[in-house]
Amino acid sequence: MSRVSIVVTKFQTFVLLKQVLVFFKLEKKILQDIYCVSNMNVWAKLKSSGWVYPTTVLSLYGLFANCRVAEPFLTPYLIGPHKNISENVVTNYLFPIWTYSYLVFLLPVFLLTDFLRYKPLIVVQGLFLVTNYVLLCFGPGLPAMTLLQVNYAVVTSTEVAYFSYIYSIIPAENYQKATGYLRSAMLVGYTFGASLGQMLVSLAGLDYFYLNAITLGIVSVAFLISFLLPMPKRSMFFKGEKAVSSQREEKPGDNTLDQQVMDKDGTGSEAEKIERDDSNGCYSRQNVISASHLLWKSFRESYSSKSLIYWSLWWALATAGYVQVFNYIQLMWDHIEPSATASIYNGGVEAACSVVGAAAAFSVGFIKVTWTVWGELALGLFSGVGAGAVFLMAFTSSIWVCYAAYVVFKSCYMFLITITTFQIASNLSMECYALTFGINSFVALSLQTIITAIVVDEAALGLDIVTQFTIYGSYYAAISLLFLLRGAYTACVSRHSARHMEPDGAVISSERF
Repeated sequence: MSRVSIVVTKFQTFVLLKQVLVFFKLEKKILQDIYCVSNMNVWAKLKSSGWVYPTTVLSLYGLFANCRVAEPFLTPYLIGPHKNISENVVTNYLFPIWTYSYLVFLLPVFLLTDFLRYKPLIVVQGLFLVTNYVLLCFGPGLPAMTLLQVNYAVVTSTEVAYFSYIYSIIPAENYQKATGYLRSAMLVGYTFGASLGQMLVSLAGLDYFYLNAITLGIVSVAFLISFLLPMPKRSMFFKGEKAVSSQREEKPGDNTLDQQVMDKDGTGSEAEKIERDDSNGCYSRQNVISASHLLWKSFRESYSSKSLIYWSLWWALATAGYVQVFNYIQLMWDHIEPSATASIYNGGVEAACSVVGAAAAFSVGFIKVTWTVWGELALGLFSGVGAGAVFLMAFTSSIWVCYAAYVVFKSCYMFLITITTFQIASNLSMECYALTFGINSFVALSLQTIITAIVVDEAALGLDIVTQFTIYGSYYAAISLLFLLRGAYTACVSRHSARHMEPDGAVISSERF
């Protein structure tokens, strides 16, 4: 073969290879374009689905926001070499600041949550979660930890926005599914975070500082996810006069304003008109007056029944005691077995509490009991079990017994709060339930603040941790006695009424939760 032929052949081969490369590059670009278009279509379809997109994004936010790897080890971190704060200062000075700050923020944040339409408060919660762990990682000394307690009070006070948000943006028929997903996301996040923290401490011997650094990264993801949430176009109370009037005129068969047909002139649905009108008058005086009327009406409806008042009373009383035990349990564990000289399993215990407590709450749905008759008796009985568990925590010298008692106490509370929430929510509208939730939480926090100011604060009694838990056990015993008496009375009255109404002795049918 001549040299010219070889050169020509090489040139043809080069051109062919170049064409092949161009083809593959073009094919790759086409595939990328198809993939992008497909993703855009899926994303657009997801966003237009009505309830799937906001529920998915909010569930992801809840997952990452509650995956706090370092939280079960907060007390050992504060009293350890990193912060070097004494146990007495943490107990009688630092932690009470959170309680007082929480009380100050709760009521205005509850009203602002609805007024600002939920999303801004979720973004604020994500931001303050980030600053919370920035302070834990890099804040020096007692002043920074004091600021930390105020910062964390903002985080906890904005938790109401997490559940309220979804009810303002999805159709009512999807409330139950969405609530289940949101609670599951919180539970999975908290359980995974506590389990991961325990494994990193026990197996990898990781320092508490790095647990806080990992948590900082995780909650930063939650903060970024919060921006993906769509902004609700309506609020629960600050609806505006036109929206309220329209809702009053709406027929009972109509599910939502968004389901109404387009007007003849094609300008859009009635809901869209109301939203446009509300956006113009959101901050108007008339809007605030309408919201005040709706709040007062919801308040009267929420507490018009004696049975609802008793359920709400247990909610407030028991939650105050539960939060107090939850806040100071790590100090009790450190008192029984100091973290500086022994291995601790706080994360494993909190993970176990979440799983067992969730199972207890889930089991309520499969218990055939007429809760309107026997519910108050159940409140008294299981509150008594919780009181016994708190007394056991106070007087035992075994860390494992204390762990087990804490699991029992927390499971009892989650079991009972599930029954209470259902009994209240099943008899109220969504607006009334939201208001009842806010009021009950505020009353619970007020009671907790009184307990903290008298029992814990160094300016008052400033009692040691064992004496504190003895008082918390007595507090729960008093709740148990109150509701055992009330429950026995309710059961006797119900049985007496049933005998008069059913002379043939027929058994009262039980309702499935």
